[in-house]
Amino acid sequence: MSKKVLITGATGDTGRAAVKASITLGLDVRALVHRLDARAEALQALGAEVVVGDLLDIDSVVAAMAGVEAAYLVWPVQPGLVQATVNFAQAAKEAGVATVINLSQRSANRHSQSASSRDTFLAEQVLNWSGLPVIHLRPTYFLEWLLYPWQLPFLKQGVLRMPVGQGRHAPIAADDQGRAIAALLKNPAPHIGQTIALSGPVEMDHTQMAAELSEALGRTIRFQDLPIADYTASIEAMGVPPYIVQHLGGAMADYHNGAMAGADDNVEQLTGRRSMTVGEFARAHADVLNG
Repeated sequence: MSKKVLITGATGDTGRAAVKASITLGLDVRALVHRLDARAEALQALGAEVVVGDLLDIDSVVAAMAGVEAAYLVWPVQPGLVQATVNFAQAAKEAGVATVINLSQRSANRHSQSASSRDTFLAEQVLNWSGLPVIHLRPTYFLEWLLYPWQLPFLKQGVLRMPVGQGRHAPIAADDQGRAIAALLKNPAPHIGQTIALSGPVEMDHTQMAAELSEALGRTIRFQDLPIADYTASIEAMGVPPYIVQHLGGAMADYHNGAMAGADDNVEQLTGRRSMTVGEFARAHADVLNG
């Protein structure tokens, strides 16, 4: 019998990737979703068992964890993370889950100006206090951010618009995170108690990123820096939720101070294959980025 695992946030960027990668590794996947829709049906088509629940409803989480050996926790950038983590931890203890994989963020810091980054730090502590065997993952910024609605329109016009100054990071794709999550769900023992950074293979500033995007997309992309306050005001005007606006303002200040800096080969160490570059991601999504 294959190992049964629970993946929360299963229709999100990392959850969807983790479901696919876990099934590829031969795991018996239970996917927790908010509703049965086309995205949930796509997970079922891959071979996942889909269950409906909400991390803010502890009874539904306990039910989802029945018979599960390992569970993956992810929460979007929105209020409720600490409560969701408390519910997840209690449910895991009641269900006897042997391992928890927690998707944190690189900027988790109790002193951050970002409420989300502060909550993420507290969520890590909650899981540590719980006594559960836990592995924390701290990814840097996702490559998928290039596709988000407050970024994509500018990229289509040839502008990589971010309030980052000369800050640097090695962006990582959700698919590569999914492969790492699946590998840890399958074989967590060597990594219990660790906090693992997840990055792309090359650290760069946004001028370098714009150059790599230009080469990959076959058109000129230029980097436009701007003050953080101007950036947050502009995305607020675009309808980005207030909690995300506040997070990005604080997280960009952290970025200027090196919070996202560095590159690593942890994805390759965990999975046997390196994470993709900015150019590789851009070529894979050229139809969207050039659309």
